[in-house]
Amino acid sequence: MIRISTSTLAKSIFSLMLFSSTLSQAQEQDSLNTKKNNQDPSDMNMDAAFNKPFLTGDKSPVTLGGYIEANSIYSTEEGVSDGLAFQARRLSLFMSANIAKRISFMTELEIEDGGEEMAIEFAAVDVALDPLLNFRGGIVMNPIGAFNQNHDGPKWEFVERPDMAVNMLAATLSNAGFGAYGKTYSGNWIFGYETYITNGFDNTIISNEEDKTYLPNAKENPDRFMENHSGKATFTGKLSIKNRNLGEIGISYMGGTYNKTEDDGEEIEDKARLDVFALDFNTTIQATNTRIIGEAAWTWIDMPSTYTEQYGEKQFGAFIDVVQPLYQSKVLEWENASLNFAARFDYVDWNIGKFDETGTKIGDERIAVTPALSFRPTPGTVFRINYRYQWDTDVMRNPAEQTATWYFGFSTYF
Repeated sequence: MIRISTSTLAKSIFSLMLFSSTLSQAQEQDSLNTKKNNQDPSDMNMDAAFNKPFLTGDKSPVTLGGYIEANSIYSTEEGVSDGLAFQARRLSLFMSANIAKRISFMTELEIEDGGEEMAIEFAAVDVALDPLLNFRGGIVMNPIGAFNQNHDGPKWEFVERPDMAVNMLAATLSNAGFGAYGKTYSGNWIFGYETYITNGFDNTIISNEEDKTYLPNAKENPDRFMENHSGKATFTGKLSIKNRNLGEIGISYMGGTYNKTEDDGEEIEDKARLDVFALDFNTTIQATNTRIIGEAAWTWIDMPSTYTEQYGEKQFGAFIDVVQPLYQSKVLEWENASLNFAARFDYVDWNIGKFDETGTKIGDERIAVTPALSFRPTPGTVFRINYRYQWDTDVMRNPAEQTATWYFGFSTYF
């Protein structure tokens, strides 16, 4: 995800463009229709970029859509609270266009923190040759795990994103590059793949204010869509298998050199690699309509010999969501309203291993549990109440700091 500093002028230009586009669409109101985001049994996580609701018009080649997230938060850490706060977390805008037969364009822009930053999460041109062979280039979403691609707020019962995705991997990670993807079918079975070569990470994953190995820091580099710090391509690949009746399993890998090894043709450092392996799955128990979504990831990072053991060379994280509908029926004018109970378990270990001198286990871990209630008047709109309890253990494994947080919020496509 590339971040762009937005001045008052840039905001004004963007608002004017959006207003003009909306006005043009309004003039063709009689021909407009909305593409609903109903789940298709053949949809996979790799289809998330296009499985969104869009406003379309017969006379317009461009379709528009988006979603918004907002919530209140009341948090207590070790008995101390900063009180109640309200958060306007993000506004995402989707635009897509058919350029020509078999050639299309899709982009997603995200505005965070009340407009302080605007980010391009995805902006790619697709060339479709065959269901099994399609080319994509531009700013692509690295398909590591499932949440990185399928992260839209209205799809989830929880205000916070999974710790593994946000604080171990770099959630909504995208890079400049190109690659291929495709799907094929055999009865109830669906097979999909994605493969990309892109720019990669940089030294900020180990040289940062967190004083630990922290992959999300690489997203803050404003130049990473214009140049590749290491000069070596990063490879990301994923294989997915889905049974329409059983669910989907995905296996993904991302790896490459993250440090700069040469300067003006002279070697200045040995190569240091970053490798990530992830598993994801989702299923629905038909008898009870219970949805289960889970993901786990492992990272291996080559560490310079000058770094201390508080910087992890191995990391592991996982989460699992269970969503149980309690009531599904018509409510007021909403035909498919539902009330759901959900629960999430989060775990991250940023530093797997033991201290060489003492043989004791290294800490730097987080465990969190989050029960939730959500109400969905429509599948694309969710009102949610979450209670999150979190335990953070430092590198030396001192008694865990405990944090309790209440959230009430909503997220909706538009």
